[in-house]
Amino acid sequence: MDVQEITIRSALVRSRIPGVEYVINPYLGCGHGCRYCYAVFMTKHSRHHAGAAWGSFVEAKTNIAAILRDELRRKRKTATAMLSSVCDPYQPAERRYKLTRACLEALRDFGWGMEILTRSPLVLRDLDILQSGSRVSVGFSVPTDDDRVRRVTEPNAPPIGSRIATLRRLKEAGIPTWAFIAPMLPMNPERLAELLAPVIDSVMMSGLNYVGRVAGLFRRLGWASALTRGYAREMRERLGRSLDAKMLHAAPPEEG
Repeated sequence: MDVQEITIRSALVRSRIPGVEYVINPYLGCGHGCRYCYAVFMTKHSRHHAGAAWGSFVEAKTNIAAILRDELRRKRKTATAMLSSVCDPYQPAERRYKLTRACLEALRDFGWGMEILTRSPLVLRDLDILQSGSRVSVGFSVPTDDDRVRRVTEPNAPPIGSRIATLRRLKEAGIPTWAFIAPMLPMNPERLAELLAPVIDSVMMSGLNYVGRVAGLFRRLGWASALTRGYAREMRERLGRSLDAKMLHAAPPEEG
């Protein structure tokens, strides 16, 4: 993994995600290396890794918290910001750089809402900030119940069991929680619903948007059916039957 430090000129980005006002991405690139990731397009914005394989590099925006505080200071109204849309805010580099934590501190200090989407139990490190903030929620990407599938498609990401356990701890701590089931990987939807239902307040679902990135792999492994729209429709219906209807939301947190 090649890690570079960079500086930026802006931190808050207006979002095109339905229901999300702003996004903050403390890193360019992601160490989790999910093989289906839509954010691969971000390599074209890299000064050091243009064209590099997604998952092989991370660029840490070392001045992002200072820039963010300047931007928040100039805002007339508070809003909510999501961390993150094109990287995992708690990817392994965050243990060293603590950029996500510094951004959350800034949002809290200026009275902004915080929405987090991650795969990592490292979010528990910042429970003190989350509990002292306003309009806070934490979501976990949980695209399958099967950790064997996770090891193939998300080779460097935390196990599914650790994500469920972290959601439980967050919920017990009084933090609103949600799950993002996307893309819908090979799974047992009833089992996934059983795992998630006690530890989340809401859920969003989306199919596999960039089929070409994993089509060959899925066919070799006998997962070809998961590439179809019919599969996503069936999984959505079965998950919906197993989860409380009030939990279900359709809009996927994806930035293109």
